[in-house]
Amino acid sequence: MVTGDLMSRARDGDGEAFRALTEPYRRELQVHCYRMLGSFQDAEDATQDTLLAAWQGFGGFEGRASLRSWLYRIATNRCLNAQRSASRRPAKEWDVPHVELPEPSRLGEVVWLEPFPDALHDGAVDVPLGPEARYEQTESISLAFVTALQVLPPRQLAVLILRDVLGFRASEVADMLDSTVESVNSALKRARVGLESRRPQTADREPPPARDSRSEDVIVAKFVRAWESADLGALVALLTDDVFISMPPMPFEFEGHDAAVRFCGSILRSGRRFDLVPTRANGQPAFGAYLRPYGHPPRDRSIRPHPRGRPDLRHDPLRQQRAPLVRAAAIAPRPIGSIPSGGCAGRWLCQPDSAH
Repeated sequence: MVTGDLMSRARDGDGEAFRALTEPYRRELQVHCYRMLGSFQDAEDATQDTLLAAWQGFGGFEGRASLRSWLYRIATNRCLNAQRSASRRPAKEWDVPHVELPEPSRLGEVVWLEPFPDALHDGAVDVPLGPEARYEQTESISLAFVTALQVLPPRQLAVLILRDVLGFRASEVADMLDSTVESVNSALKRARVGLESRRPQTADREPPPARDSRSEDVIVAKFVRAWESADLGALVALLTDDVFISMPPMPFEFEGHDAAVRFCGSILRSGRRFDLVPTRANGQPAFGAYLRPYGHPPRDRSIRPHPRGRPDLRHDPLRQQRAPLVRAAAIAPRPIGSIPSGGCAGRWLCQPDSAH
């Protein structure tokens, strides 16, 4: 069916025609909303709001811009509205039983940060970019990048993503934001300065191993063995000097080798034991961490991650024995620095669930 016929039917209220037109953009819109908001849940809500607004306003779409640009205009403004709202989740107090929290390096600003499952952004980061895009799409979904984005003023954030991540022209962005090209260019300059001041320096780091490579598998296996067996020495041996741990919505952050060791030691010495189910998020290995009942042996290691990137627990006793303690723990390991065998570094994002 030709697009013109679909457009005509969608304007007349045909829901199937509207879905056929917009479905190819759904995932990339969700990734865009995630970059804007830093929260997977908020991004889902903003994507739904975008498509609802597009459906309700489709009769007024005149086709002067592409359908993709029009949808990005709606999504961007929905995200800006969400950023202005007071409903973003607040910081939580430390409430893990029987674990005394060591002194953190600092309190983080971005307490709403959540991981984004690779299964939902695979393909969405391979969208065609404009000629002015400055960042690789895989880099722009990383935790470090998304965290740095979140501290930018909302309008600067929107401009930088639209211009430097997606490569829209300044005139297109000005139209999306009901602004001028001069205003867009000015906001972009300030946003670039602000972003670079927040991003970790990576020039002297070794690149991470390729996805699903043997070297990545080896590092992941070492991390899993160390964490599940509560072997603090083995875990410490994997850490690089600039390891960073955060745990939104709790604001506590631990930066550097010594601080990370104190935090991991407080968890492992408490007697709590965990089983890790591998998955992927933000382009890196990730884990669902489950609190193991006292006295129970480690889970059956024959259980494999779901092929779509989520843990497959249909036949796993974990599903019956306990609720997840952590939705996504240790967005790592990622070898950096000068450790030849790789190390756990980059950023860990530990997110305690409500059940302990």
